[in-house]
Amino acid sequence: MNDLYNSKKFLWSLLAVFAIVWLYVLGVRTLVPPDEGRYAEMAREMWASGDWITTRLNGIKYFEKPPLQTWMNALTFSLFGLGEWQARLWTGLCGLGGVLTVGYAGRRVFGARAGFYAALTLGSSMFWVACGQIDSLDMSLSCMMTIALGALLIAQRDGATAREQRNWMLVCWAGMALSVLAKGLIGVVLPGAVLVIYTVVARDLGIWKRLQLVKGLLLFFAIATPWFVLVGIRNPEQPHFFFIHEHFERFLLKEHHREGAWYYFLMLLAPGIIPWLGVLPQALFNGARRVQGATFQPRQMLLVWFVFITFFFSYSSSKLPGYILPVFPALALLIASYLENASRQNRLIAAGLLVLIGIAGLAAVPQMVHMAVRHPEERAMLEAHQPWVLAAAIVATAGGALACLHARQLRRDLAVLTMAIAGFVSVQLVLTGFESYGKMRAGKALALKMLPALQADTPIYSVGTYEQSMTFYLKRTVTLVDYWDEFTFGLRQQPELAIPTVDGFVARWNAHTAAGVRAMAILNQDTYEQLKAKGVPMRIYAEDTRRMVITNL
Repeated sequence: MNDLYNSKKFLWSLLAVFAIVWLYVLGVRTLVPPDEGRYAEMAREMWASGDWITTRLNGIKYFEKPPLQTWMNALTFSLFGLGEWQARLWTGLCGLGGVLTVGYAGRRVFGARAGFYAALTLGSSMFWVACGQIDSLDMSLSCMMTIALGALLIAQRDGATAREQRNWMLVCWAGMALSVLAKGLIGVVLPGAVLVIYTVVARDLGIWKRLQLVKGLLLFFAIATPWFVLVGIRNPEQPHFFFIHEHFERFLLKEHHREGAWYYFLMLLAPGIIPWLGVLPQALFNGARRVQGATFQPRQMLLVWFVFITFFFSYSSSKLPGYILPVFPALALLIASYLENASRQNRLIAAGLLVLIGIAGLAAVPQMVHMAVRHPEERAMLEAHQPWVLAAAIVATAGGALACLHARQLRRDLAVLTMAIAGFVSVQLVLTGFESYGKMRAGKALALKMLPALQADTPIYSVGTYEQSMTFYLKRTVTLVDYWDEFTFGLRQQPELAIPTVDGFVARWNAHTAAGVRAMAILNQDTYEQLKAKGVPMRIYAEDTRRMVITNL
């Protein structure tokens, strides 16, 4: 059982089971706002309108991010129809692709066993697995950056032929171009900065002669440039907003109210790398060591990748959890290269820590219901989630204990595999059990109740709020009332697409009523009470713990 990595039959069987489970669970949950609803709706509107250049959300120009995710989701809808698993398919494939990429790169650069461990590590790390099941830009960006990183490692490794070096560097350049189309300039800025720092740290100036700069830049601009040119021609306001506001101002200013402490991402890394937290410090120290006699230092490259990207986003004034996702493939490769030669004691430490984490989870389960402080009525949903979290904690505890047994018996491949399975299954249990809570957050039940009452021309308003997922389930846009937030830029270009004040909404609502035209509106309890005080004619059509739907007739 110490040579699992050499069995092709075993590896292909494991990959098949992993891929089937990974893709199957994409459809077991509702699209949870804000990200999942937003990117599913943008793709639905692109698919419905046939406009693949100008990206829109709720019918309003939306240029915060490039279009790769929207393109791929819209393509999925074109092939398979609208649905939840379809909305997550691109993200799921990116997560799966990242696992395969680190496995292949690890095999080519560090050896067969390290490649096997790298795939197991990334494919079971809590944060990577969770983000791979969520329709968000972070996994799309991370996969493209992983392709660039993996290709760079393979191209620059000692012993690479001139042909391998050229071809893999072109793959690297293509990965960076797709990263730009996934989320913007960070797709090239981050790898570029890592390369500069690595040159200094590893004293490897010769790497710049091996980058295929001319061919690479030509390929990069051929892939990344066309959309930016076309969208700029159709929408002259887009370049300034995207390149200046969404990059420099977003990074330096705090207007997005997403700032956090300098250690924000360090706090996310610890739970995010579970079940491998017990070997993370050792792997990082091992990555700093220089391999004597080698020109290229892949571990130092990976360490610089991790440190710089973490520092970059820690310094930024805009912080969201998914920003740190691109460092996990580098961590997986570092952990894998360390695990290959780790002592039995260090394997026991890693497995033992997983046992302790599982026990801590068991102890925390009874406290979950106290999370519903702001919405006490949601206690029942958290109670429904408790058995799933309990099962995840049991799996983590049992998996860690079994891995300890394998480590003691010097079955290193089986010990690593057991920890990986425990980590992967635990995350899937937690995510699946979130469905009752996620469905309520999404407002899916209300949207489905609205559908029978809607005609093609029924006006729908969203007063003082925007429900990111409900528009997707309604399969149509709504008219915003007294709501700006992420639509501010788009509404400045097309103010006629929204109603800026509640009084303006009331006037239009009353006009619908006088004309005998049925209208519906989505709002929260406070707004409902304000409208009631104004004597607005309305009745509650449906409601849940977070919002309600009213109609005038």
